[in-house]
Parts: sequence; C-alpha cells; structure tokens
Amino acid sequence: MVAFRALPVMQPQNLKAAHFIDLFQARGPKKHLKRLNAPKAWMLDKLGGVFAPRPSTGPHKLRESLPLVIFLRNRLKYALTNSEVTKIVMQRLIKVDGKVRTDPNYPAGFMDVVTIEKTGEFFRLIYDVKGRFTIHRITAEEAKYKLCKVRKVGTGPKGIPFLVTH
Repeated sequence: MVAFRALPVMQPQNLKAAHFIDLFQARGPKKHLKRLNAPKAWMLDKLGGVFAPRPSTGPHKLRESLPLVIFLRNRLKYALTNSEVTKIVMQRLIKVDGKVRTDPNYPAGFMDVVTIEKTGEFFRLIYDVKGRFTIHRITAEEAKYKLCKVRKVGTGPKGIPFLVTH
C-alpha cells in the first residue's frame, strides 16, 4: 500500500510572498543572443559559432535592426573578427544617419544611411523580397535624404497637424 502525504495549503500571505519572489527572479536585461535565435533577416550561418552579437538598445527593435558588427564583418567584409570591427568603429570612421557611432553593436535599421568616410561609400539598409536585410549602395546626394513611411497623420492640441513615421 502506497502512503500519500498531504501537501500544505498555501495561505494568502504565502501566495503574496511567492509572487513577490517571482517578480525579482531575473537579474537585469538580457546580454546574450544565441546564433540560432538571431533574426533570419541577418542571414547568419548556423556553424559560425554559438553566439551572435546582440544589438544594443537604440532606435530600432532587435528583430528590425542589423548590428554594425554584422554589417562590417559579414556583409562588407571589411573585418574578419569582432575585435577588428571594434577598432574600426572606435576610430570614428562609421556614421549612421550622419552621426558618428562608436558602439559596434549599434542597431542600424530599415532605411538608415551608413556612411564610411574614409572610403567615401554610402549605404542604405533595405529589405529584399524575402524579408532579409540587403545593403544598397547609394550616392552622396541620395545619402542626404532619409526615406520615411508615414504611418499616421493627426492633429494635436490647438489644431497643429503632426505625422508619425515608421
């Protein structure tokens, strides 16, 4: 014969304590990103290591951005390793939308213009037909413009019109 042991009944004060502990389990923001969990738009190979560069917090979401590391190392082939990309970026050679970015994990997003001063090259990040990031080489004249998609048009207080972009 098997004997069953009765479990203690949780009292309301114990439930509050258990809920309080659950709220503070995590220790800060996530800092790692596994390569298999990286967005498919990045087109990373599966066997190129365990981890992928996690984009820093910035103007674009994680799934809708491409870190500068992947841009310079995997797409343009200007560097072979992550440390080489860091050295390039720390020399203040890379601009995103006309502003120097020294974070190698800075998230460049859709329609952002990436400028490399030393080579005089301008690129615009766009999606291809399959939803993958492609790098479109543009002219210096074209780089002066930021293309935006108008999402919403409305009127603010006192009848002042405004619009919301992508």
